[in-house]
Amino acid sequence: MLAGGALAAPSPGLAKRLEQRGVLQRQSQPPSKIDTSGEENGVLLKEGSDGANVQYSQNWAGVVRVSPPASATYSAVSATFTVPEPTATDDSGDMQAASVWVGIDGDTYTKAILQTGIDSYIQNGETTFDAWYEWYPNSAENFDLSLSAGDVIVAKVKSSSPSKGVAIIENKSSGQSVTKTLSAPSSDATLGGQNVEWIVEDFNAGSSQVPFANFGTVTFTGAQAETASGDYGVDNAEVLDIQQKGKLLADVKIESDSEFSVTYQ
Repeated sequence: MLAGGALAAPSPGLAKRLEQRGVLQRQSQPPSKIDTSGEENGVLLKEGSDGANVQYSQNWAGVVRVSPPASATYSAVSATFTVPEPTATDDSGDMQAASVWVGIDGDTYTKAILQTGIDSYIQNGETTFDAWYEWYPNSAENFDLSLSAGDVIVAKVKSSSPSKGVAIIENKSSGQSVTKTLSAPSSDATLGGQNVEWIVEDFNAGSSQVPFANFGTVTFTGAQAETASGDYGVDNAEVLDIQQKGKLLADVKIESDSEFSVTYQ
């Protein structure tokens, strides 16, 4: 189902987005976690969340499995979600965005992240959408894949070794799919297979975060992580909510072992 064909030549519309992406230098970053022991941040701590281990980050909201089972590493992660339609949170006219993706490593293991997903942008009332792949610390690269708000997306990354992997996105609404085989950008950026994650991110452009768009609610279904010893969902994983300047911006609700939602606050 997830197999994709060769990438086609960039369309004129994609060329414009590629140029914009180049200016933005879009890049994910490991989660910037927040110390909630202080009074200001502590007041935002929520009780339980279905027994989940809840932490707070300035840039990641979602679920992370922070350690693999004994004698195994994570080799793949996948999920299905719908492309959100962003709305602006102010009338500044600045570009705002939100990113939805799946990935291997990047939380407790910060040398590398193999990831793929989509970005939703809004500026001056105009929305645009991109599908991309990334082997952090390299910046993201675009797939040539048409996207619209409401499209149903299956995203997956899979590693065959610490330095080799593949990123796959299928647009089930259009029937299109794309695949990219990737290599670690350097010997210092190989995978450890220690984390997997399903994330809504306030990503970086250069050295700063892009203003976070209101993405509504993103629901991840079919969330699955793979190891040589079996498959795992989101039960008993770490939940991350986004908090910025003492305000909760993105909140996670666990529905089942394979489903959860992230809602803009």
